[in-house]
Formats: sequence, structure tokens, C-alpha cells
Amino acid sequence: MSSVHQPPTRRYLLATRSRGKIREVRALVAKSGLPIEVTTPEDLRIEPDPRENEIEEFSSFRENAIAKALYFARLSGKPTIADDSGLAVDALKGEPGVRSKRFSGRTDLEGEELDQANIEYLLQRLEGVPDQKRNAYFACAVALARPEGDVITTLGTVSGRITREERGSQGFGYDPLFLIPELGKTFAELGDDEKNRLSHRARALNALLAQIGFFR
Repeated sequence: MSSVHQPPTRRYLLATRSRGKIREVRALVAKSGLPIEVTTPEDLRIEPDPRENEIEEFSSFRENAIAKALYFARLSGKPTIADDSGLAVDALKGEPGVRSKRFSGRTDLEGEELDQANIEYLLQRLEGVPDQKRNAYFACAVALARPEGDVITTLGTVSGRITREERGSQGFGYDPLFLIPELGKTFAELGDDEKNRLSHRARALNALLAQIGFFR
């Protein structure tokens, strides 16, 4: 009687301390059906370090994702997935871009409080801008790195428009302002399944998962 061979589970560190990102990535990995376990810095008892805020110093999402993945891969000794993502608004000539996390300039805030400060600052910057000129897109670069230095990367984008006020209570970051016109909903008004089908992070991560079998 033959038995079905089950591939061994591979464990990857996810280089983020964002609960929203951790939830999204774990859901996407689970949906893929791949034998992958996603761990976090907290799981591995990697304490926050001020140097983490200096990693993303580059001018592109791809370079920042690579830098973050390599930093945590070498620190932990484990293959590491990292992303750098952000919002680009046409009326602001592509801002906030790679500065999305710190757009408000509030270095004293983290988590939801920082998200709220960024939202309020973005609305302030777009005050008086008509709807037809509030086009924007989210971009996400994902990198997978080994401690030895090997890296693969992917990129995902999604287009939308910035609303005039917050809508919805799901998601994180700029999600309450990012409207998908064809749905008439912001990312924060979508359920997890629907957002994970459309989002920039889902597109980038799914592309990475499609290649992960070749990354030994």
C-alpha cells in the first residue's frame, strides 16, 4: 500500500512588525496551499532595534525590500520575506511613495496612531483637489532572501483614487482613503478575501509564491 509523499514544510521569516501585514501574508500563503510556515520577528524573539528604521533608505520599493530581507535573513539565519509598499498620488507628483510610512513626519508615533497621522496629512495636502485629479496607485515590492545573499523579487500594483474622507474599518495604512472605482469601495470596506484578490501586496506575493519552488 503506497502512501502519498508530503513535501516538508518550509519556514520563512516575515520581516515586519505590522499586524496588518502579518495577517494578510499568512492568509495569502495559506490560500496558496504551499507547505510554508510564516514566522515573525516576535516569534523568534528578535527585539525591535532602532537600526530597523534606517534600513529603508533607498529611492525604490525594490531596493528597500531587498535591504530589509537581507538584514533580517542575516540577523536570524533564516530565509526571509520582506516587502516595501506605498502609495503614489498623481496630484502630489508620486508622493508619498517610498516615504509612505513616515509621510506625516511624525517620528514619535507607530502603528494605528501613525496611520491616522499619515491619513490626516494626506487629506490636508489634497484639500481642494477635485475628484478627477485624485488618481493614485499602490505599489508593493516583495523580496525573498537567504542569509548567504541570494535574492528574488516581484512587484505588484493596483490603481485607484483618493477619497475626501475615511471610509471603512478594515485594513490598515491608507486603506480607508483608497477607492477602487469599479467597486465603489475603499480597501477598508472590502473583506479580507476580496482585498487579497485585488491588492498590490497580494499580486506581488502571489508572483513570489509562484517562483518559490525554484528558490533552494
